[in-house]
Amino acid sequence: MIFERAARREFAHAAAGIFVALFAIIISTQLIRLLNEAASGRLAAEAVVTLLGFAALNHLPVLFSLTLFMAILLPLSRAYRDSEMVVWFSSGLPLTAWMLPVSRFALPVVLIVAMLSLFLSPWALSYSEAYRNRLDAKSDTAQIAPGAFREASSGGRIVFVEKLSEDAGEVQNVFVTTVQEGRLGVIMADTGTQETLENGDRFLVLNRGQRYEVEPGSPEFRVMEFDRYNVRLQEAKAREIGQTPKTMSILDLDAADPREAGEILWRLGLPVSALLLAFLAAPLSFVNPRAGRSMNMIFAILVFALYNNLLSIAQAWVARGLASFSTALVAPHLLMLFLLALLFYRRLSIFAIWPTLTALLARLAGKPRAT
Repeated sequence: MIFERAARREFAHAAAGIFVALFAIIISTQLIRLLNEAASGRLAAEAVVTLLGFAALNHLPVLFSLTLFMAILLPLSRAYRDSEMVVWFSSGLPLTAWMLPVSRFALPVVLIVAMLSLFLSPWALSYSEAYRNRLDAKSDTAQIAPGAFREASSGGRIVFVEKLSEDAGEVQNVFVTTVQEGRLGVIMADTGTQETLENGDRFLVLNRGQRYEVEPGSPEFRVMEFDRYNVRLQEAKAREIGQTPKTMSILDLDAADPREAGEILWRLGLPVSALLLAFLAAPLSFVNPRAGRSMNMIFAILVFALYNNLLSIAQAWVARGLASFSTALVAPHLLMLFLLALLFYRRLSIFAIWPTLTALLARLAGKPRAT
């Protein structure tokens, strides 16, 4: 049908613009957070792009759900503002006739949300944690950021470099503090490089500097000048990452465990909520000119936030053992189904008499006036 193709095309155009805008906001906020970690030396600069991709995958389910909701809400609101819906109802067609193009447009997006929430997002979180763990286990100089104090992963040593060479193979103006056998050592050198021996031992080789050694609480200290000073670099052992419900596969989650049951509830609730929100967008798109053009948008955003908060509350209650899994699984969606039925009832009751009223007004307008 021409009408369905036109409606789906308008939904798709709106979805493309909304997704790009929302995705840019998510990427910007995550990028700022990761760059802040990299600038402070807590994260290697080369890891920013990888972790940004993992973070984007984690946020995509909610992002697609909101995109679907707004992509249906905005075109229908425009149809109300441009009086296209008046023509629609005058032709005797109900609001429920929009459900067929809405459902055909929404189902592929809902399937994408289901794949992301059930499989891809947990995978992204798991690999993000593993990747951060591998970064933390790197040698001391692997994550040095110029202008930032960096504590060694093995502890007991703090390294500061003023700048790196152009090929990143040499550090300049190095400051190192160490604690050995209760004595504090401070090393300052002009340059430093990293060397690896044949047996695999790694050293930070400092050139042209001084070493100051002092015992806390004692006035005595020693000063040593050197042309070459080797500092052994030790690889920290990668800590074992305990599996959490957020990083576990949906096939490994056990509903008997409250925390894992709450995670199952959240993952199953996202695609269901995306579908119900797509249907809710139709009655929520009603625009009352007397109440202002933005009132329906405010109410729609409140409904979206309420729905997601209900899912979060249900997940938290199940994880804490305050609610049963079966009750929390259906209660938020039943509440939204009731709201959907109520909104459709109101809209249908308002516009069901519209053709009769227009016919009556036409007859009154055509009736000759009594003289």
